[in-house]
Amino acid sequence: MSVEILTFVTGPFATNSYLLRGAGACWVIDPGFGPRELLEFLSREHQTPDRIVLTHGHCDHIAGISDVRASFGSVPIWSPAADADMLTDAARNLSRAFGLPMTFPPADALFQPGETLRLGESAWEVLDTSGHTPGGVSLYGSAENAVFTGDALFAQSIGRTDFPDADTATLLGNIRRALLSLPDETKVYPGHGPVTSIGAERRSNPFLREGPTWD
Repeated sequence: MSVEILTFVTGPFATNSYLLRGAGACWVIDPGFGPRELLEFLSREHQTPDRIVLTHGHCDHIAGISDVRASFGSVPIWSPAADADMLTDAARNLSRAFGLPMTFPPADALFQPGETLRLGESAWEVLDTSGHTPGGVSLYGSAENAVFTGDALFAQSIGRTDFPDADTATLLGNIRRALLSLPDETKVYPGHGPVTSIGAERRSNPFLREGPTWD
């Protein structure tokens, strides 16, 4: 493995915020509420994140942006293009519904499914796993046998689709096409809960038992 993946469980929603490190650079993926342990780790390591990379725009995955920037300056925010307006809209990122309205600066860079993001020599393919949100993505590193799925796929579950702009059929179709087509040994790093694998979810995830494995 050419990179190191570290998990920090953050905030009241137990969001998995990830630190992806490789070749002297690092990304913070989905900084959740109060990412104190993540920030303390970076400070001890004397390392400044090169990017904040988002899988989608819900508040529990973006709430720590301000904390990261307060500690390390204007770290660039990279967002899926179709979720970009959620950064600046407290209703769309759901923070207003939870009584904690929050907004953030616009993204510094936008990306689309089909693109590849690079951390040094490590390449991460952007997969369309929308359905939980209109622009939700997963980040797949074939060399690392790893995929960050945000709130698309969890161990024995999938993302909620009872939120505004969510769609169950879209999410299930994208999981089958983009994720279940990956090798069984691919480790799944979800937005909440334990690490799992594509093979385990293909075999036993109750939400994925019916219908074709992928189209």
